[in-house]
Amino acid sequence: MNGFCYVDERFADLQMLRYKLHGFEQLSLQQKLFVYYLSKAALFGRDITFDQFGRYNLLIRKTLEVVYTDCRIARDTAEFRALEVYLKRVWFSKGIYHHYGSEKFLPDFSADYLKHMLHKVDARRLPLAEGQTVDGLCEELFPVIFDPTVLPKCVNKADGEDLLLTSACNFYEGVTQAEAEAYYAEKKSATDKTPVSHGLNTTLVKRDGQITEDLWTTDGRYGNALSHIVYWLRKAATVTENDAQREVIDTLVAYYETGDLRLFDEYSIKWLQCLDGRVDFINGFIEVYSDPLGLKGSWESLVEYVDEDASLRTQKIASNAQWFEDHSPVDPRFRKPMVKGISARAICAAMLGGDEYPSTAIGINLPNADWIRAQYGSKSITISNITDAYKKAAHGNGFKEEFIIDTATLELVERYGDMCDDLHTDLHECLGHGSGRLLPDVDPDALKAYGNTIEEARADLFGLYYIADPKMVELGLLPDGEAYKSHYYTYMMNGLMTQLIRITPGNQIEEAHMRNRSLIAHWCASQGSVVELVVRDGKTYVQVNDYERLRQLFAQLLAEVQRIKSEGDYEAARQLVETYAVKVDSTLHSEVLERYRRLDLAPYKGFINPQMLPVVDANGQIADVQLNYSESYAHQMLRYSTEYGTLI
Repeated sequence: MNGFCYVDERFADLQMLRYKLHGFEQLSLQQKLFVYYLSKAALFGRDITFDQFGRYNLLIRKTLEVVYTDCRIARDTAEFRALEVYLKRVWFSKGIYHHYGSEKFLPDFSADYLKHMLHKVDARRLPLAEGQTVDGLCEELFPVIFDPTVLPKCVNKADGEDLLLTSACNFYEGVTQAEAEAYYAEKKSATDKTPVSHGLNTTLVKRDGQITEDLWTTDGRYGNALSHIVYWLRKAATVTENDAQREVIDTLVAYYETGDLRLFDEYSIKWLQCLDGRVDFINGFIEVYSDPLGLKGSWESLVEYVDEDASLRTQKIASNAQWFEDHSPVDPRFRKPMVKGISARAICAAMLGGDEYPSTAIGINLPNADWIRAQYGSKSITISNITDAYKKAAHGNGFKEEFIIDTATLELVERYGDMCDDLHTDLHECLGHGSGRLLPDVDPDALKAYGNTIEEARADLFGLYYIADPKMVELGLLPDGEAYKSHYYTYMMNGLMTQLIRITPGNQIEEAHMRNRSLIAHWCASQGSVVELVVRDGKTYVQVNDYERLRQLFAQLLAEVQRIKSEGDYEAARQLVETYAVKVDSTLHSEVLERYRRLDLAPYKGFINPQMLPVVDANGQIADVQLNYSESYAHQMLRYSTEYGTLI
């Protein structure tokens, strides 16, 4: 559509964008219906993630929404505008904790103001417990909202602390870290070659001194939300493109109804082998980054269809997977002798849901179970219309000019940067996560809280090593042997400096992907003068002195990171992460923040979903599905709370 606008409103440290569904109009009616029904299933899981990220999140969201929609007086005041911004942040982060930094963000309005407003609305609209008064609701929620010492972090990863007792995420109730680790260690068997992902779909609770698990199923915890998801999945099953897709959905439904993790593995295998249709989806309790122990899956969903032109790049990579594995710089003991089932496609996102909304990944590689990867392979996607939106939103914003060291390097990045960014994402997702193997009898969870960071570092290093390989030019993925340097520069600049714009002063680095980049960049910077920070005209810049040697350092670190994962070397993982990935130089941090502040940019981006509108014919049948890109962020969030609210 002409005049499509990618950039929408901005608030706090967030910029809302829109993504376009390129080629959606060319899908058949059956494919459009498939996408539509899957999208309904994607949106009905929204409340699950709010609850997973903090037990008070749903109550706080509902309370604020009532004030925001029902108070029609004194809206043009500083405190009401502050309440609006706070609510938008709650919507974005699926709760009161920063979606990236994990720390609790505090409102810029007072407790007295909120209490006054709550007494102005109809109390019957508020989420009051039976017999609870408005004052009682305030007593329950206000310490959580306003006191910085009460439940201050969603996910705490600080070394030496009890990560469960100091994290506000809602995966554990009354259980210490030691108790949880012992509970799941007892469930594991060293002789089980196909272990399920213990704890992936449960809340671990202690009741009357006994530790047990509450299953997330259609008749268990989150039952109402999952029942709605199942309803729409079954509708989708009536319009699949082939029988294999129908089997995938049927198995997922059976898993949601029973909570049987063997069924989840069966679903995962069927899903990764289902490649014939153009439409695909992700739906489930999958990624474990939001659990400090890396066990519990946050609910997420993505509905997608293949971007056929962009997929030519990913297919070239996937078809050469064995070559990449055989030439990896890691110890041959840790390589896969036979790479199986690697598939890679570029896709257009059609709907984002759960932990993939409003902030989303740009690439995904699944399943996560190591034994499934080893025996059956994995499926990778890169999300072309999301990366397209990011690029268009960033064009001409002055960021590169401020932080890149000189004109020659800037020209290098301008010439090659976008293609190298896309290629590194492909290598990371398509091959990096699917590469390597564990030694026999190594526990996949041996690295505990450091596992996510090590795994992301492993995939990034794989991509960094190979993006500079002549194979990239041979395959036609890069135009020449100079292109990789643009990515090496921006990666090191990000890891050493510019990602600090996402850190609150005084905090350390917590998020696994940020820790990964910091680990790689700071480790390389510690290995002599290959890359260093220099000061020019009072500003700090990254200077790469030897690109070929930098590639050798990536190879050296990849070999060590793969050894750590393959051997389950927890202590080496801890030392590597704590030494290079966590700490922040406060002086450099202050400088970077000030330089970024002058650019007047938002460090985080998120997306407004398109609205799918079924067109019904005279016989009451859906004759088409049309797209509406005009819905505002606030309207979409309020509509979702009304249409897809299932848990409160």
